This record gives sequence, structure tokens and C-alpha cells, in this order.
Amino acid sequence: MNKFIVGGLCASVILGLSACNSDTAIPNTAPLAKNKAAVAVQQQLSSGIDFTNFDKNVRPQDDFYSYVNGAWINKATIPNDRTRTGAFSDLNEKSYRDVKHIIDTLAATPNLTPGSNEQKVADLYRSYMDVDTLNQLGVTPIKGELNAIAAIKNKADLATYFGHSQVQGDGSPLTFYVEVDFKDANRYSAFLTQSGLSLPEKDYYFNKQPRFESIRKAFVTHVENMYSLAGFAEPKASAQKIMTLETAMAKQNWSIVENRNIEKSYNAYTVKDLAKLAPNIDWKKYLTALGLGEKKTIILNQPSYVKGLSDLIANTDLDTWKTYLQWQVLNHAATKLTPAIDQANFEFYSKKMRGQDTITPRWKRGVALVNSVLGEAVGQEYVQQQFKPESKKRMQQLVENLRNAYVDSVDDLEWMSDVTKAATKKKLAKFTPKVGYPERWENYDQLTIKGNELFANSKRANAFRHKKELERLAGPIRKWEWDMTPQTVNAYYNPVQNEIVFPAAILQAPFFNPNADDAVNYGGIGAVIGHEMGHGFDDQGAKFDGDGNMRDWWTKQDFKEFSARAKQLVEQFDGYAVFDDLNVNGKLTLGENIGDLSGVTIAYRAYKKSLHGKPAPVIDGLTGDQRFFIGFTQIWRSKIKEASLRNQVATDPHSPEKFRTLGPLSNTPAFYKAFNVKPGDAMYVAPEKRVKIW
Repeated sequence: MNKFIVGGLCASVILGLSACNSDTAIPNTAPLAKNKAAVAVQQQLSSGIDFTNFDKNVRPQDDFYSYVNGAWINKATIPNDRTRTGAFSDLNEKSYRDVKHIIDTLAATPNLTPGSNEQKVADLYRSYMDVDTLNQLGVTPIKGELNAIAAIKNKADLATYFGHSQVQGDGSPLTFYVEVDFKDANRYSAFLTQSGLSLPEKDYYFNKQPRFESIRKAFVTHVENMYSLAGFAEPKASAQKIMTLETAMAKQNWSIVENRNIEKSYNAYTVKDLAKLAPNIDWKKYLTALGLGEKKTIILNQPSYVKGLSDLIANTDLDTWKTYLQWQVLNHAATKLTPAIDQANFEFYSKKMRGQDTITPRWKRGVALVNSVLGEAVGQEYVQQQFKPESKKRMQQLVENLRNAYVDSVDDLEWMSDVTKAATKKKLAKFTPKVGYPERWENYDQLTIKGNELFANSKRANAFRHKKELERLAGPIRKWEWDMTPQTVNAYYNPVQNEIVFPAAILQAPFFNPNADDAVNYGGIGAVIGHEMGHGFDDQGAKFDGDGNMRDWWTKQDFKEFSARAKQLVEQFDGYAVFDDLNVNGKLTLGENIGDLSGVTIAYRAYKKSLHGKPAPVIDGLTGDQRFFIGFTQIWRSKIKEASLRNQVATDPHSPEKFRTLGPLSNTPAFYKAFNVKPGDAMYVAPEKRVKIW
């Protein structure tokens, strides 16, 4: 798996000059059609816009997000079992229901062939839904791991267990993964990265704001409660030990912003050099437990963390480490043990951390497990039922249109030299688009699934995944693999394979609507395509060439110009206030913000190019440009719990949805013209301060 990776106005007034409280529909905001032919066009086409979502009390020039989505936000209710709702969330819910229908059909089918994908999907789901068995078992499923931890006699054994825990899918201070080598895209390499914290990110252990102090206090109470429910000894003392050790580990961690730096995260070490860097880790035993005993070179993402971990191992007594590992086993197994332990896990991680009121229905979590373990097995049937071949064909054409528009945009850049332009266009030409579903499906023949063994199923699935990681090291590069299932509502760019990937589930309204006119589709899925292409040229993706190798392919002056524009975007987003006491983190979100700005810029250019110089039809009283920008904005409609939003700002490289709209549009000249944005309007940014990168 890729580890980088990813809101009306009266009809009688001119747009923007006045507003009213009329109960009429959203007004015409474009010139009216002048002839019968144009009227006929309006009657034949659908705009793909839901005008009931608009807030007529908001001027589009001041807050376009609320103008397009405000009425929806005001009336939307976040379900108790979720922390947000919106366009993405709605499609996620639909995907869950669609997959549940597939699973239910299989579960109702008698005599499924043993060992078949159908049997595995049905039995994995059954094992998760069998709460009676989980109640009877208690914590018995994890007894084997607890005994293995109790048997650790020295620090060398500790290193062995760190490796073992990775294979089992439990937490440890290091995580191993296999990825295409950043500097040689023709081979895979083994990577190690920092891991093992129970809270989301380093800052959660040290930030002195009341919210973070409350979370830390609640975490200690949570560990103590979980120990009591599991029948473990010394709950209170153990909880404090764990918090103390994790705080020391967190101190060595790189911050979430530091971890974005691809170049600094690539550090090749021989096994001999590892021993010099971190002498208190028994590397031979650790790597042997991972199945990497013969590996000569390892890539460290955070060398200073590994060195700090070595010191911690030396300076922390063995019993504390065993207590920590005991907690990691319990914490990772929590959702697969008794309902009481499952509920306690929810109370802290979902309710306290993210503001979710009630636990997600078990059937939905069962679907999520099937998607995680057997995603492509169920994905094959999902595609058959939910994804039409004509959608794939149209999407592929849109991708090519966006690619061509990107080339045109590069040609027009005033700040970039011809040398870098040529290299940029070469990389664009090498983009590999993947649409809908894999051409070659995952093989699950070596994975055993049984209907009454939830915990064992999970362990076998983790071992299956680990074996697959190891097999990658022998090559060749598996260009057919996907990092998302077809039923995933998302998309991604993979820099080491220079590929842009669009699963079937996102290719639905409001992102992609076969019944809507091109303007809305270019504003929706077109901007998503442009966003993923933009990642190939964001502050980190720009460090990889068209073959997926991390190298300098820019002239020094051009990269200096690019970096200056990126810095300007950081400053812009740093200025967006999410709450009175919390702003967007411009450095953390830079890559996604470049993607969003690139997406709307290139998608708009592609839309205009698709008109072949002809005027767009007026539909629902809106010009093509207006529909494009509305189409872009409506895909980001979202309502989110405060706790969840605060957690997002602290940990997520994506800006909150409102600013994913306002930021790009305030930098887009065509938006100003389409909606008559003038100096003094809240969204107005002086031309010399608008950020243009691509």
C-alpha cells in the first residue's frame, strides 16, 4: 500500500448589488436567453445543481461556500453515529449500503464453495456480527499474545516481539512497510517509520491548551478502564506507566508537518549502520521476526526517532515495555472483543476525541472490516452492480481533457523557463490514469476465513498482508495494484508510480453526474481529476519525475519561483480562522491546497476548451462559468462536529471544506468575473496577491 499517500438574491436585481427576503426560487444570476433556440437548450439540459441548498441571505461575493451550501448546512442534521455529513459522507453511506446488500445476498446463499471469495466475504462478516460468541470468549482471544509478552526475558526478546507484533497487526514503536524506492522506481525497498502512539499525533502529548490537557487526562482514565474490563492487574499504575512511556516516545517523534518532507524522510541505512545509530535495538532479531533477515539496506523515515527509541529502550525497564505492549494488544483488539470493551473504546476514541454521540451500527463496522480485509473480492461484485462501462469511458475522456488543459496551462506560465516546462509536460505525458476498478484483481486464495473466528480471522488477514509486503521485495513493480477499493469514495495520486486513481464509488453525483451538463461535471469531478494531477506538482510531488524517481528536474530559479508561490499559499491559509482560537495550518495543508487550487484552475481551463470557442448555454438562468463554480462548491458541502473539526485541523493535511472552496476561488480571476466580485467584498483579494501556481 502506498504510504505517502490522499450556501440568493431576488430575480429582479442584478447579481451582487442587492438582496431581498423573497420566497421565490434562486434568481437568474446570468443574462437571460435571447432567442427561442437558447430557451430550447435550457429546457433540454439539467444543470445538476440543487438550488434548495442555497442560502439567499448570503452574498456570493462574501462567502460563496455558504451561498451555495448554506441552506443545506442550516437544515442538515449529523446522525448520532457520525461526526459529519455532506457530499462525501452521503456517498460513503450509499457505498456501505451497496456493499451490505452484496454481503447479505452472499450470507443468504446456501452451500458457498469453501475457500471461495464468496465464502470468505460471508464468513468474515458473520464472524464480526456474532456478538454472542464474543461475549462468551471475553479476552480469551488475546491470551496467546499476552503470554508471549509475559515470556519476554530481556531487551533482545523485546526486539523480537516488536517485529512479531508488526506481523500480527498490533502496535509497536516501529512500523515496517514496502514501497517503490523513492530514488529507483524500478525496485521496491523496505522502509521503517515511527509508530506506536495511542493518541493521533505528537502535539497531543505536549500541547498545553485545555482541550489537549483534557484528552490526555481522559486517555489515562480510558486505559485504566480498559484494563479493568479486561481483568488486567494494576489498572491505575499501568495506565500511568503507559502514558509516561508514550510521552517519552512522542518527544522523539517528528511532527506531522516535518513528516511531510519527502526528501528528509528518505534515509538509506545498511543493517550495520543501523546498529551504530541505534545500538540498543537488536536489529538481527527484529528484522528476522519481520522476515527481513537477509535484507541489507533499510530506509528510515525518521532517523532521529530511531536513535531516540534506542535510548528509551536502554533507559526504560523491561516491565514498563511489557505493560506498554500489553496495552497495544488490548487496544488494537478492542473492537473484536466483548461489547463492553468495544463500547469503552468508542467512548474515548470516537466520543471524546471526535464528538460522535453513539457507536456506529455494528453492521456498518462489519462492512468496513470486509472492505479492509477482502476489499477487492467484494469490489468485483460492486463494480458489476454499481459502475456502468459508459461512465468509465466518459471519465477516461475527461482525464485526457484535463491532461491537455494542464499542458496548455504550463505553456502559458510566465514564471517558468522552457527547460522546466518541457520536463513538466514530459511528466504529464507519463501520468497513468486508473479509473473505476483494477484490471487485475487481488488473489485471496492463501487467506483462510472462518465464520466464528473473528480475532483469528483478523490475525490471519494481517499475516496475509505482511506476506504480500515481503513478496513485493522480489519484484517486479506491481503496476496493476490499487491502494483503494472500487467502493471507496476518494481518489489519490501515487508519486513513485506517477499514477492518478479514481475508484468507481466517487464517480457519482454530485461529483460526476451523467445527467448534468458539462459545466457542473467539470466543476465537480473535473476539479477532482485536476486535484490529483496537481499532486504531481505540489511541494512534495514536484520532487518526483515522470518515472517516479525523486530527483531535481527543475532549474534552481524555477523551483525558487515555485516555492515563493507555495509560501504565499501557506500564508493565505494560515489566515483562515476555523474558530476564534484556531486557524488552518498552512504548512500542514500545503500539498492539498496546491491540489485544490490546481484542480479548479485546470478543470476550468478544460471546460472552456471543451466549448471549442462557442458560448455555453444558459441553464436555470446561469451561465456556464457560474455553473462550473457552483458545481465545484457543492461537492464540498459538509457539516461537522466541533471536536471532529478540531481533530481534523490538528492531524489532517486537508483543509476544512469551507476553505477548500474559498481559498481556490479567491485566487481564480474567472470567478471574480462570473460573480461580479469587487474590492470591498469579503472574498476579494487584490490581483497582485492572488496565488497562481499552475
